Amino acid sequence: MNLTLETKRLLLRPFEFSDAEALFAMDSNPNVHLYLGNAPLTKIEQVHDYITSVRSQYEQNGIGRFVAETKDTKEVIGWIGLKFITEEENNHIDFYDIGYRLRENSWGQGYAYEGAIAWRDYALNEMKINTLYATAHVDNAGSNRILQKLGMQKENEYVSQGCHCNWYKLTNNTI
Repeated sequence: MNLTLETKRLLLRPFEFSDAEALFAMDSNPNVHLYLGNAPLTKIEQVHDYITSVRSQYEQNGIGRFVAETKDTKEVIGWIGLKFITEEENNHIDFYDIGYRLRENSWGQGYAYEGAIAWRDYALNEMKINTLYATAHVDNAGSNRILQKLGMQKENEYVSQGCHCNWYKLTNNTI
């Protein structure tokens, strides 16, 4: 995949296998998984499988989650991006989801919002996506605030993988 997005502080680029250690450091942290409904990773091979899966999504769907790297230090701090969801979730199928996951030491610094704005704008203006969706655990105040600041509207609450989630929607009014 040839696409790269830039913000003031971030480079958003496709996953590479060289990102595995940084992504493992993030996904092996129990605090990162607090609102996700799954367990932290225990083996770096799990990250390799995830990278393979995301790279496959690039080929199949033309989009997928992207690594978030700081421009100044080149540190991989997590991922931010779009995903085309082909499995049923909250009575929806074949839809675009915006999401993010960052290392704990990068929380509260505006990175998720900064990267999500870039992806929201790309989805609506470049890809001409009609509707963009997102989910956040009802107790994850930071993530819910980010989605609301993006202009997303809460549609309903539902349970996914044992987690009580808010379901957000943003309609593209420019097309």
